[in-house]
Parts: sequence; C-alpha cells; structure tokens
Amino acid sequence: EVQLVESGGGSVQPGGSLRLSCAASGFTFKNYGMSWVRQAPGNERESVAIISSSYRTNYAASVKGRFTISRDNDKDTVYLQMNSLKPEDTAVYYCKMRNWAGAEYWGQGTQVTVSS
Repeated sequence: EVQLVESGGGSVQPGGSLRLSCAASGFTFKNYGMSWVRQAPGNERESVAIISSSYRTNYAASVKGRFTISRDNDKDTVYLQMNSLKPEDTAVYYCKMRNWAGAEYWGQGTQVTVSS
C-alpha cells in the first residue's frame, strides 16, 4: 500500500524558512517522480515543485528561487526547503506521486502558515 506522510509544517513569520519532508513507503521510491502541491483556502490546488526519478526539477513561477525540492532515495523521502516565505505561501502542502498507470497518491497534507 502506497503511503505518503508529510511533516515539517508550522507557523513562521514572513521572510522565514521551513523544511517539509515526505516519507514514502509501499513502492520503489527511486523509480518515481515526486511533487509538492499546495492548496490555500478558496483556491485551486497548485503544483509547487516536481523532482523526477533522475533528479530533474521544475518549479512554479511563484516559488522559483525561493523553494528547493530534493530527494533522498536511501531514506525514501522527498523534501521541500522553503525560504523567504511570504503570506501568500500559506496553504496546506501535499506530497504526491503519480505512477506509470496515471494513478495519483497523496499524503494527508501539512499546514504552512506565514503571518506576522
């Protein structure tokens, strides 16, 4: 059974940093791309960052230069380092995996709140 468990969310002041983690299990982690998706209240889900199985990365324009996605295949974990956080980054952040058949798996989400 595929499981994705996020951690590391919290409250931070504007300009601060947080590091999110997503621990994966139930599949061969190194073979799959992983992504972080966020959803703010009243907004649609937004793909924030993607990392492929070959470590290629892509970012939403809104976070480029501030967020960094990385993965540790020895720990079956994907990370999202978030720097220079802004109030508009406030959202629930989800870890997602899409398998080769197109099925998507999501974690439970972790809340990030950026406020002074």
